Amino acid sequence: MSDRAARLKGIRAWLVFFVVCLVLSGATAFPLVPELRWAEELLRHLPAPDALTDWITRVRRGLDTADSDYPFLLYGTDWLAFAHLVIAVAFYGPYRDPVRNIWVVEFGMIACAGIVPLALICGPIRGIPLWWTVIDMAFGVVGVVPLYVVRRKIKQLEALTAAADAPHNTPAVPAT
Repeated sequence: MSDRAARLKGIRAWLVFFVVCLVLSGATAFPLVPELRWAEELLRHLPAPDALTDWITRVRRGLDTADSDYPFLLYGTDWLAFAHLVIAVAFYGPYRDPVRNIWVVEFGMIACAGIVPLALICGPIRGIPLWWTVIDMAFGVVGVVPLYVVRRKIKQLEALTAAADAPHNTPAVPAT
């Protein structure tokens, strides 16, 4: 396997990993009510911190109320899930042609960075506990890691491709 093929394979593996995580993250935003019931039940059987158990119980109660009295509020999380899935589709571009579509990876890195100020600003406004805000910010911090690796690998692939495509500039030998 050539160096170029090996780099392309590595890029694609990292992109698949990132897309799978993005899709799973999005897909879990659809069934929030049953997920929180399941999480609350699980926490009752585990040695979980009281703060976590109390928070999950509070969120579950809020979602139960929204689901029974104001189900249209949960439509917002449906859109959140859809946005994750659409963004995941965008990463097909870098999968197909990483050098040409590096901007998608850079866009993803910017989006990951944007999670931190969003969580720090909106978390307190919405009454989210600081420790949960830190968990939310971790998604951006952790998410940027595979994208950083992919970007670095794409730049290496770009350099390899440029070197292979460069004309061989050998000085002409004067005729004698």
